[in-house]
Order: sequence, then C-alpha cells, then structure tokens
Amino acid sequence: MPLFYYGKKVYLCKLKHGYMGIFDKGVKKTNRSFFDRLSRAIAGKTEVDDELLDAIEEALVATDMGVDTTLKIIDSLEERVRRDKYVSLDELVDMLREEIASLLDLDTEEKSVSAGPFDFSKKPYVIMVVGVNGVGKTTTIGKLASSLRAQGKKVMLGAADTFRAAAVDQLTIWSERAGVDIVKQEMGSDPASVAFDTVRSAVAKDADVVLIDTAGRLHNRIDLMNELTKIRNVMKKVIPDAPHEVLLVLDGSTGQNAFQQAREFSRATDITALAVAKLDGTAKGGVVVGIVDQFRIPIKFVGIGEGVDDLKVFDKKEFVGSLFSKEDLEK
Repeated sequence: MPLFYYGKKVYLCKLKHGYMGIFDKGVKKTNRSFFDRLSRAIAGKTEVDDELLDAIEEALVATDMGVDTTLKIIDSLEERVRRDKYVSLDELVDMLREEIASLLDLDTEEKSVSAGPFDFSKKPYVIMVVGVNGVGKTTTIGKLASSLRAQGKKVMLGAADTFRAAAVDQLTIWSERAGVDIVKQEMGSDPASVAFDTVRSAVAKDADVVLIDTAGRLHNRIDLMNELTKIRNVMKKVIPDAPHEVLLVLDGSTGQNAFQQAREFSRATDITALAVAKLDGTAKGGVVVGIVDQFRIPIKFVGIGEGVDDLKVFDKKEFVGSLFSKEDLEK
C-alpha cells in the first residue's frame, strides 16, 4: 500500500478506483504512459520529495503537456504538498487532477458543457473550420454534421478547400452519409466564392448550421491569412456576424507540432474554439492541456476513435478523470 509523508506523520490510504467516462478509450495510451512512469517513481518511497516531483514533471512532459504548463503544475503541486504536510498517493493524484482541471477552466468551456457547444439562437449558425491537411479536419466536419443532423438540425456543408480534389470528394461522401446538403464547385475555384454560395443557399433553405471546410495548406502565413480573411469577408455580405465560430482542428497525436499549428493559425485568423482529433492513437494526450493553457482557447470537441460517434463534446471533468485514472496504479 503506497504511503507518503511530508514531516513526521504518516498517512495510509488504499488506492480508490478511478473515474470511468466517455474519454477512457481516447486517452488510454496517455493514461497508461503516465502511470507507468509514476509507478516506477514511487516504488519504495515513503515521502513526497523532490525526486518524486521531478518524476511527475518528467511524466507530464512526456505526454506533451509542454514545459511551461508542466512547470505551473509542479510549482503549485509542490506548494500544496508542503502546506498539507502529509499526503497519500490518492491525495497526490487528486491534487494533480485539480491543478490540471484549473488550467482547463475557461468561462466559455463551462458554458459549452452545460448549454451545448454552440449558440443556435443565431440561424444559420456559421462555423468556419480550419487546420492543416491530414489532421482529420474533413472527417471532423463530417462527424459533426452527422451529430447535428441526429439532433434534428438542418445542416449544410461548404467545400471551400478547392485546392485538393480529395477534400471535396471526401466531404461529399460525408454529406451523403450524414444526409445533409453540400455546396461545391469545380476544382481550383475561388474558395471565397464557395463560402459565399454556401451561406446564401443556407439562408434560402432555412438551414440551422453551416460548416465551411477550408484549405489546409497554403505557401506561407500571409497567403493563409489573406485566404481566410477573404472567406470571412464574403460571408459577412450575407450574414453580417458570420462566421460565428472559427474551429481549429488539431491532430493530438502530433504532440508539439499541434502547438505550432495552433500558434500559426492563431496568428492568421481569430480562432474561437478547438477540436482535437486522433487522441485515441497517442500517448501524448497532455497536449490538450498545454494548448488550452498557452492559447486560452476552449476545446469544444475531441476525437477518440474512427467511428461516426467518436467525436465527443469536451468535458474537462471527464477528460481529466480519464487522463488520470488511479485504478491503473493497482495493475
């Protein structure tokens, strides 16, 4: 039975079973990687010392949480341990959960869990989706369209990534699978023209939601900024406050590359929300925490599998509970 003390008193506590939720599958590899490292670090220890805190720091960095974010957590954790004098392993992990949850605690995130991720009082609600090629952007749009359609929403897709024929074809397949309308033009057409036609058609057909796919790779940041700005401006000609959401899709399995993508797109346009795809295939799920902490942009969706239902609305309590499920220390 693990026990730790900070001072003279010793506190014993049997490990409790961890939090089980919808994110378990998505962050299982991250959870396993973290607790494998933590289990090795606590072997034979009877106190929370600098060596153990260093091991926790190393384990967090290994999840690609980012050095700055990790140091915030470790500094706060160290202060709490010194203040409380003695802690059990359960308490140590609970402290870790609380510290990480606090970093994810954005005001907009609380609203997204309680009231849904979008404000459907605006109709049509226009979502411009951005991200580099290969991160799962088009698939995320398709899954989101399917989910919204299942909720009774009338959805329209706009295939504004006209640089890749595969992108238009893939989005067309998703539109057929989800049973929603799609607006598309010839390969090489002006993306802004596609976006304009999509929102105009959405207004005419009384659609509830518009999802605009955009090109994921332009030559440089200036090209990207100009392209996205042009798309935003033409949509405003039809709906003055469009887009209502700019959703950046990131590939969670790329770790630190996801930070760089978030940085570049944040410089190119006003990102209002994030969707992190492919979390189920990586041990680097800590990137979710680091990105929210560094960029202060709420995560609204996470992709935890290939199934059409594996795009989940982000809930920080369930995510942190699954990321640090203490039952794994008993295995």
